[in-house]
Amino acid sequence: MSISTKYDPTSTEDKWYSYWLSKKFFHSEPDEREPYTIVIPPPNVTGVLHMGHMLNNTIQDVLIRKARMQGKNACWVPGTDHASIATEAKVVAMLKERGINKKDISREEFLTYAWEWKEKYGGIILDQLKKLGASCDWDRTRFTMEEDLSDAVIETFIHLYKKGRIYRGIRMVNWDPAGKTAVSDEEVIRKEVNQKLYYIKYSIAGENGSTDESLIVATTRPETIMADAAICINPNDERYTHLKGKKVFIPLINREIPIIEDEYVTMDFGTGCLKVTPAHDLNDYELGVKHKLPVIDILNDDGTLNELAVVLVGEDRFIARKKIAVLLEEAGHLDHVEDYKSQIGFSERTDAAIEPKLSLQWFCKMDEMAKPALEDVLNGDVKLIPEKFVNTYRHWMENVKDWCISRQLWWGQRIPAWYDNQGNWVVAKTEEEALEEFLQLKDIDGVFTADEKAGFKNQLKPFVRQDDDVMDTWFSSWLWPISVFDGFKNPDNKDINYYYPTNDLVTAPEIMFFWVARMIMAGHEFRGKKPFTNVYLTGIVRDKLGRKMSKSLGNSPDPIGLIEKYGADGVRVGMLLCSPAGNDLMFDESYCEQGRNFANKIWNAFRLVKGWEVDANLENPNTQAINWFENRFNQALVEIEDNFKQYRLSEALMSTYKLVWDDFCAWYLEMVKPAYQHPIDAETMKVTLSYFERILSLLHPFMPFITEEIYHDEIFGEKDEMDCIIVASYPVAGAIDTALLKDVETIKELVAGIRNVRNTKQLSPKESLPLKIKSNSAVDFEKWLNIVFKLANINEVEFVNDKIPGAVTFMVGSDEFYIPLEENIDVDAERERLNGELSYLEGFLKSVNAKLNNERFVQNAKPEIIQNERNKQADAESKIAIIRESLSSLG
Repeated sequence: MSISTKYDPTSTEDKWYSYWLSKKFFHSEPDEREPYTIVIPPPNVTGVLHMGHMLNNTIQDVLIRKARMQGKNACWVPGTDHASIATEAKVVAMLKERGINKKDISREEFLTYAWEWKEKYGGIILDQLKKLGASCDWDRTRFTMEEDLSDAVIETFIHLYKKGRIYRGIRMVNWDPAGKTAVSDEEVIRKEVNQKLYYIKYSIAGENGSTDESLIVATTRPETIMADAAICINPNDERYTHLKGKKVFIPLINREIPIIEDEYVTMDFGTGCLKVTPAHDLNDYELGVKHKLPVIDILNDDGTLNELAVVLVGEDRFIARKKIAVLLEEAGHLDHVEDYKSQIGFSERTDAAIEPKLSLQWFCKMDEMAKPALEDVLNGDVKLIPEKFVNTYRHWMENVKDWCISRQLWWGQRIPAWYDNQGNWVVAKTEEEALEEFLQLKDIDGVFTADEKAGFKNQLKPFVRQDDDVMDTWFSSWLWPISVFDGFKNPDNKDINYYYPTNDLVTAPEIMFFWVARMIMAGHEFRGKKPFTNVYLTGIVRDKLGRKMSKSLGNSPDPIGLIEKYGADGVRVGMLLCSPAGNDLMFDESYCEQGRNFANKIWNAFRLVKGWEVDANLENPNTQAINWFENRFNQALVEIEDNFKQYRLSEALMSTYKLVWDDFCAWYLEMVKPAYQHPIDAETMKVTLSYFERILSLLHPFMPFITEEIYHDEIFGEKDEMDCIIVASYPVAGAIDTALLKDVETIKELVAGIRNVRNTKQLSPKESLPLKIKSNSAVDFEKWLNIVFKLANINEVEFVNDKIPGAVTFMVGSDEFYIPLEENIDVDAERERLNGELSYLEGFLKSVNAKLNNERFVQNAKPEIIQNERNKQADAESKIAIIRESLSSLG
């Protein structure tokens, strides 16, 4: 095929992705091969591709493509999460644009609109993943709200309820006033914010209702004083001993509340007095329970003040805060105001400030289920990568709290609880089953006749209603590794038995607890085993200033725009070059440019080799170069495999990058390249194409498109329609001759040294130079002279036993090299150069000696590190001695 001078990703990416899809290369069915399975962390159905998705899914695709090439039955299951809070907000916004208020339509009508929205926008992110090259088994795409997966959620709820793990009760929860729903602790983001500390005067009730004295209380939330149930002082605080047993009046509304004592109060914060508002603070609630205080909730679900507030009814809580401060000041109840910083919780989904709120909710007990999930990680059955997250995981699991699983929304799996007209409730999957449960409650003794049972159910049916709440979205996604393989609908089917447990999970540390940990719990509860073996935890994608990328900061590039600019391969390489596992990725667009340049380097190497003419009559003069690259390839492959095993994908890519750019392009191809307008021998061409194919196979998981494009060129032989690099064999390392590799490193340094002489002496690369070698090592230079002649343009070589006065000299290891130039060298300049090298080496030796003379270093460092320092010491001492001899020869 004819090839362009520059690689054009736009002409290859859609072509090859469509081809892979058409040939079902991504699809997996159970067979006799070893399975390798990844389930995608399902992105929100509301979402579009962002940089975090790019990183996460690039890593997954690298792992799945490599496994596929290694002959495993690779299955990457895609899908989306219904994201109750986020999706409901999107649908409400859509309805608002159409002039429809959610309050004015039924639940069924709302859900019709929600499904309409999902069908229109829900697949965007999956289509964008295809642009990245994600080789998911799209035939297996799942959605957490599809019928079978929803059934699994309902049945899970019923199962846990019957085991006593799910209960209903009034608890203090995190309330999102924007989403009008409870959210879990893990969905609350703590932020430091600038606030005001208001010092409010509460009048002390005296004899006959007099209010001669006042008590000052500091609070950041003056809008909640109307919900105060008491003022609390520390019993050991001598300042307030005289107030014990007295009462105060709440400013503005003059309701009388008691002064109570509790050591919970910190005497040195604020004034040492605490306003106790049980309905609006978790700690206050616990104080209220302890002291039997009333609970007065003055906030509506949307964060506005209700009738119990008496004043500012209907005002938003933050507007009310400003207004009540004015009212307090006007009434003489505001002593003063201070600036104050504190941590406030915000909803992860809506970014609204969280309200602690007493609410009747459904909860799931976590303590028993947490035990096997903790044990899995502590004993290594489930490996967290990197391991630094194990302690964090342990702390959370050992202090796990019950999970509030109900959400006050319409979009999601509805709680399978049913209520009658007398305050009774049952848990059942359907209304008919619920009626049967109510009947059992009524007919405890089992004496009803069939007609009486039918009559009871018919009489009750008009009054039975299902719970309005839905379940937390995570209550569906914690079942994901099981439900995507229909492990609930058909628990013994061939897919679940073959693919479960899965192999690797790639996700972000911030969802380690409310997704990863819960999936492990669900795996043990419903399958009796872990759901995956390895959890690769990626870092946060940040900009080069260290800021987390976000729309609000405007520092997050459009991933699709990056792909259009640099190609999918370039972006994939750019993301991985700077993404060590578990550490934040400091992203800069220059990394994608580097990835594109790498693609162009590969393309240019391909063009070079394709342009060679072959002469079958020529003998192979490149045996040494071929032998060297075979060993270097094997050496690099061992490094790459070791990095993969430890999930150091960034390092694996960098090892591959250096092998291709430095060893193959810069050295091997230059070693074997025929002279200008001369042919190459057939054997060298055959071996070079074989190396190129192996390099393409090594590169394919990282750069799928360019590798497939080059692989199909005619120089690599004819291919049938199923012969694609996506299913080609991944390279396997052979034997490694380390002595040979060490010798070639010396030869490469020699060539570099000669080139450096040309640069410093401003000699043309076309000008041939003589070389004299004083060998002090075991390197057999004669074996490599043809490469030195070719790469360094040397016209003659002589081995000598003595130094060559007046020649330019340099060293590689203990070997000395001399280039005698026709004209006399500038002795002063040469002396200056050698003195500069000597000064550097003496300084270097001094730093090495300082380390080796440090007893603490020698006692604590690993033996190989100490030996490495000693090798440096010996090398520096040898070079210093030779330079001093060279200086003495200059006179």
